[in-house]
Amino acid sequence: MAICGRRQDAVDEAVHALAAETGGGKVKGKAADVKDHVQVAALFEFIDRSFGGFDVLVNNAGVGVFKSVSELSVQDWQATIETNLSGVFYCSREALFRFETRSGGYIVNISSLAGKNPFPGGAAYNASKFGLTGLSEAMMLDKRDENVRVSYIMPGSVATEFGAHGAAAGSDWKIWPEDVAEIVRMLLQMPARTLVSRVEVRPAKPKR
Repeated sequence: MAICGRRQDAVDEAVHALAAETGGGKVKGKAADVKDHVQVAALFEFIDRSFGGFDVLVNNAGVGVFKSVSELSVQDWQATIETNLSGVFYCSREALFRFETRSGGYIVNISSLAGKNPFPGGAAYNASKFGLTGLSEAMMLDKRDENVRVSYIMPGSVATEFGAHGAAAGSDWKIWPEDVAEIVRMLLQMPARTLVSRVEVRPAKPKR
């Protein structure tokens, strides 16, 4: 497994934790900001050197800035679109080049129900996730005849530090990150003849 994050210290911490959890499994990590295509290219070259290739890409990087359109700065807009949408394009493009030589592969994009349900203050985030829906579906259609499967998962409220109040604030009713990871695992275990292109997932008992 190869992972990335924006800070090398955080990546190193995650690598050590994952290696311990998997009983010494081979885990590597490199700092990369996915909104920078040069850093993305360097990340995939690192993966090539470390593993000689790969079969699955999970695009999970995301940021959220929640303001009305008139309150959004240009920097807010660019950071959201470039991370949540352009970053997926950069990583997927690098993966697809490599899948051509490996006779196939799998891309899983972690999106959001915000990719179909707009909400006040969500202009930048909604735009990035609506765009990710379009990118994911078009990429699936582009590559399905080349033994490349593309799926995207649209969770509702997830108990992470992504929100303004952190993971501990009312997380008992939310989807947990482990639940989304389990969906990824189930997708990867589907027979090669079957493609689940889109998964919507919501809290079973949403907060009233």
